[in-house]
Amino acid sequence: MGNFWSVLKKNRTKVWVGAITLLLVLYLVVSLQRSILLLGDANLIAKAIGAAYLVLPLIGAWAMIRELLFGARTEQMAKVLEAEGGLPVDELPRTPAGRIVRAAADAEFEKYRAEAEAAPGDWRSWFRLSCAYDASGDRKRARESMRDAVRLFRSQATTAGR
Repeated sequence: MGNFWSVLKKNRTKVWVGAITLLLVLYLVVSLQRSILLLGDANLIAKAIGAAYLVLPLIGAWAMIRELLFGARTEQMAKVLEAEGGLPVDELPRTPAGRIVRAAADAEFEKYRAEAEAAPGDWRSWFRLSCAYDASGDRKRARESMRDAVRLFRSQATTAGR
């Protein structure tokens, strides 16, 4: 039983992603079922609502698949960097509450920004820049940089496979 809890603790994020994904799939199935029921109604307004309601599960499924693929690719890149010894080391000072000291993260950020500017075609530099943005508290730019890293990683994988 102790082994189960240690595995669960180690994979806590994956467990939460799985649980939330399962709940979203359940919601999407119920939404799809309700939209089909409304489409089968004789009332034209109910049919219109059913047609509009049909769009929600489609958008939700697209967004869920997109985010799951993004997470899987990010994890794949992190494993490659870890094997190469290229993951950024988190040695930044923290506040008593456990948050990264912003000034230290901003100072560290410049190193990764310069690396990405020097090698704009290297997914590794964009991955590390994304981590630096995240440490500095800029989640929007962190995701943009990670998307760039994923795009470069995938293009490298497809050209290597040819």
